[in-house]
Amino acid sequence: MKKFNEYKNLDLTAVADGVSKFWNENNTFRKSVEIREGQPEYVFYEGPPSANGMPGIHHVMARAIKDIFCRFQTQNGKKVFRKAGWDTHGLPIELGVEKELGITKEDIGTKISVEDYNKACREAVMRYTDVWNDLTEKIGYWVDLEDPYITYEPKYMETVWWLLKQLYDKNLLYKGYTIQPYSPKAGTGLSSHELNQPGTYRDVSDTTVVTQFKVKKLSEALKNKLGANSSEACDIASNTCGGALHWAEFDAEDKEISNLSILAWTTTPWTLPSNTALAVGRDIDYVLVKTFNQYTFEPINIILAKVLLEKNFGKKYFAGTEDDFKNYQSENKTIPYQILSEFTGEDLAGTEYEQLIPWFSPAENPEKAFRVIIGDFVTTEDGTGIVHIAPTFGADDNRVAQENGIPPMLVKDSNDNLVPLVDLTGRFLKGENVPEIFGGKYIKNEYYDEGTAPEKSWDVELAILLKTENKAFKVEKYVHSYPHCWRTDKPVLYYPLDSWFVKMTEKRQRLVELNETINWKPNSTGEGRFANWLENVNDWNLSRSRYWGIPLPIWRSPDLKEEKIIGSVEELYHEIEKSVAAGVMSENPFKSFEIGNMSDENYAQIDLHKNIVDKIILVSESGKPMKRESDLIDVWFDSGSMPYAQLHYPFENKELIDSKKAFPADFIAEGVDQTRGWFYTLHAIATSVFDSVAYKNVVSNGLVLDKNGQKMSKRLGNAVDPFETLAKYGPDATRWYMISNANPWENLKFDIEGIDEVRRKFFGTLYNTYSFFALYANVDGFNYSEKDVENRPEIDRWILSELNLLIKEVKEFYEDYEPTKVARAINTFVNDNLSNWYVRLCRRRFWKGEYSDDKISAYQTLYTCLETVAKLSAPIAPFFMDQLFQDLNTVTGKEPHHSVHLTDFPLADESKIDTDLVEKTNLAQTITSMVFSLRKKENIKVRQPLQKVMIPVLDKKTEEQILAVSELIKQEVNVKELQLINAEEASHLIVKQIKPNFKSLGAKLGKDMKKVAGEISAMNSDQIASLEKDGKMTVAGHEIGLEDVEISTKDIPGWTVTSEGKITVALDLTLTDELKAEGIAREFINRIQNLRKDKDFELTDRIKIELTEDSPYLQEILKNTGYISTEVLSDKIEVVNSLSIFDEIEIDDVKFKVNVNKI
Repeated sequence: MKKFNEYKNLDLTAVADGVSKFWNENNTFRKSVEIREGQPEYVFYEGPPSANGMPGIHHVMARAIKDIFCRFQTQNGKKVFRKAGWDTHGLPIELGVEKELGITKEDIGTKISVEDYNKACREAVMRYTDVWNDLTEKIGYWVDLEDPYITYEPKYMETVWWLLKQLYDKNLLYKGYTIQPYSPKAGTGLSSHELNQPGTYRDVSDTTVVTQFKVKKLSEALKNKLGANSSEACDIASNTCGGALHWAEFDAEDKEISNLSILAWTTTPWTLPSNTALAVGRDIDYVLVKTFNQYTFEPINIILAKVLLEKNFGKKYFAGTEDDFKNYQSENKTIPYQILSEFTGEDLAGTEYEQLIPWFSPAENPEKAFRVIIGDFVTTEDGTGIVHIAPTFGADDNRVAQENGIPPMLVKDSNDNLVPLVDLTGRFLKGENVPEIFGGKYIKNEYYDEGTAPEKSWDVELAILLKTENKAFKVEKYVHSYPHCWRTDKPVLYYPLDSWFVKMTEKRQRLVELNETINWKPNSTGEGRFANWLENVNDWNLSRSRYWGIPLPIWRSPDLKEEKIIGSVEELYHEIEKSVAAGVMSENPFKSFEIGNMSDENYAQIDLHKNIVDKIILVSESGKPMKRESDLIDVWFDSGSMPYAQLHYPFENKELIDSKKAFPADFIAEGVDQTRGWFYTLHAIATSVFDSVAYKNVVSNGLVLDKNGQKMSKRLGNAVDPFETLAKYGPDATRWYMISNANPWENLKFDIEGIDEVRRKFFGTLYNTYSFFALYANVDGFNYSEKDVENRPEIDRWILSELNLLIKEVKEFYEDYEPTKVARAINTFVNDNLSNWYVRLCRRRFWKGEYSDDKISAYQTLYTCLETVAKLSAPIAPFFMDQLFQDLNTVTGKEPHHSVHLTDFPLADESKIDTDLVEKTNLAQTITSMVFSLRKKENIKVRQPLQKVMIPVLDKKTEEQILAVSELIKQEVNVKELQLINAEEASHLIVKQIKPNFKSLGAKLGKDMKKVAGEISAMNSDQIASLEKDGKMTVAGHEIGLEDVEISTKDIPGWTVTSEGKITVALDLTLTDELKAEGIAREFINRIQNLRKDKDFELTDRIKIELTEDSPYLQEILKNTGYISTEVLSDKIEVVNSLSIFDEIEIDDVKFKVNVNKI
């Protein structure tokens, strides 16, 4: 006869190793898909990792979440589509390779060929594939690793080209010359979603300058305004009122105004040489102020926004009189100022000023530069209310400049190309007028190699220069948020770039509408962060000026008037043939490719990367040669294309997408950083090409932090090695801990001790429960061959009620993507209901008596609970639960499948749910717990019997339920009597106190809390009893509940009292000699049982006990001989003079000798 496996200890790592081997030998994963053939599909998309780096502990969390719902849906009868994938392009790979090779982007094509560089990238990107696969298998993440999609493969790239052509044909792809975020260290432009990855905007301390732009010619409107106020505007051009050059005189004599400047503030001084305009707000009020420059002490007349005067002047300046101006000396600690006139931005517009830093001049239309214009983005929140405009380095700057005919500061290079003053590496141009300290230098110190940056940054040197030239009104450090490259961690620049864009603004409304149909976990991410992003979406900058990635499949003629977009290898093949026929190309590099042959071998003959396709010259309709646009596409477009590209759609598997069998996904999950990454690009492509969502349900994972809430990093020494963790604690405990500890979308404070606690408290409890079952089932030969017992005892019916309620609850949680609630519900059932209550109360049924219906019912009930828990928990703890299932099913054969992961998810049997039985048993559990807490408080052991527990009851139903379980309660808490008293009797015996819960009330009532709290504190016993009975009450016009108060009880003489919710328990502390004796007997039984275990006696062995006549507690033991003998299977307790062979035991700190032998 088969027996249930018995184990000496719990080793979760060994369990995982054994089960993993079993899965591999039996192809369990493949079978789990095959047995669901013909069933409804459940589609999961794997967000592709990059295998050029090592996995971390957060990947265990992320992959466990993905695995859980795929396993659940498999058990739920679905055929689950889940394909692994590798993200193989993009900056992470390229930057890593460049570092390894000791090169920069500029070296590619010179020191190393593009072909060799791409070869190095191809090799590097899959470097740690084996490590990732090993982790995947070790944590039990079931995903198709044998046939993964790889983004560098020709089939994948071909689908991406097809998608781009769809966008092109829908008029959603265009080329534009715009100001775009650019990463000098990465050498490429960035898309807006890349710029909005978490952590890209960082607080930095930069040198800022309030600059004095010297007025050259006032606008007519401002001349007239100031002329009308000339009596107020004295001393605009000189130090004293008496020597003033009034505006009327200035107009008449047409002389220059001396010392009149417009103030503009910038946090990027390096852009000042590129200034070509100043922007003001049309309706903003500005003032003309006379004062002195704090660095040169020269008299100045300045213009700035009225409301920002105090902010810019600060404590160093004061509103002065004419005498203050006459008496001012450079040694003075404070500087006088005086407002001379007020006007609006509309008046100021049209004013001309001198170029601030005349190192270069705009190559085109320089005469239209250096004017004051109106800008709709100008505010008075910061700065001076006047914005310095550098059209080459700011999107708003460029727009407003174009609207007003202002030229950008572009100059001609040696090839007559127009270029900005800062090159693509972040260096300022050299020039004959540029001081050596600035020319050819990086405009940000972060761009220098480590240890090579100058002491003073470019901005600081410029600020010093402006100070000495009387062009700086104020220089200071300023902390502000500035964007950084998500991959290099270096500051980005805004740069004029020729880029290809996807017209996402045209799809904005549809993006928003479709997003509203997606189930986001948490909902706040979908309705907040993601929805806000979509409502403000910008066009998607696809262009990347890099080398390793998917090339943009667009060829253009030299005059840019003709272009072709290629959407397939077949199209490209035929276009090359045309080119060969026209004599533009000598041969077709794809000549060995067989059109229509979809085999991997056929596609392995071609490569669509830059080093190949850039050599392909096509021919236009008019016969002109066409070269490919040099850009690669944004790597996020690669990964956003995976629903289709992983299937080589539409060239293969067309029906899977078109018939919705593999699209959209039912479920995806990745980190919160993908909200503006993969989540967005999936949604953007699906919406634009298919007018569909790409996914129906999405879990946005939080971060995995260290136990102190700090981000993990090797630098901080707080990173956790996933392989070491899995080796020590096993994947099941690690997964269960990570899932049960916090919701997936919350940040998890990872504490290794928490895994150990889960191992002990959950898996240890479940293991002990199974071990208990196996031990006695093997003794009795139970193998579930009997029919189910129909008339089961109440306790069996109760645990089966709880089990079926658990099935309903857990299924709902899984279906709602709430794995944390699943784990916690199962944990509560296993610990509180199954182990601590059912098994503990039923243990005598297993090891005593004949093999009767009662014992069979106990075995069947416990077996059903263990088997069901294995099935419910299998998605979270796949190894242990499979071992548990196999240990059970191998003996009984109740299930036809060899693995729990091939079984169906349990269905709740409503007929087995007895709500009243559950309620009264829960009541018994609550009362038992309360009595145990009282015993602990009074330091009275559980084995010491007490005489009475007294419980006030507030209603008839509660009274009936407690009476129904009174015997159970008495047995559990070890008391002789349970007395129920009514509310009136209780009011004379038990005094209750009440006080407000300020935390709860404060959140609910606000300013009314004080009044309500006062009335709560003044409640009498009748009011307290009424609140306890009804659970709520109106106080001072506000409804309060039990959660808003704290009710306690005063102990009464000889008793100890406690309350919890509506239940109050009073425990009689009086100990009679008889009660003490019984307590000693129970302690003695415990010690003898322990000796039986230590001596490895069989469960059925009968024993003989010997005690010496001088033993303490001898009378108490002999008085309870019958009870003791029954419990320990003793035929006799013999008293002897002395013992030569003995064991020493201890009761209440008193030691004595005992000898126990088998009979």
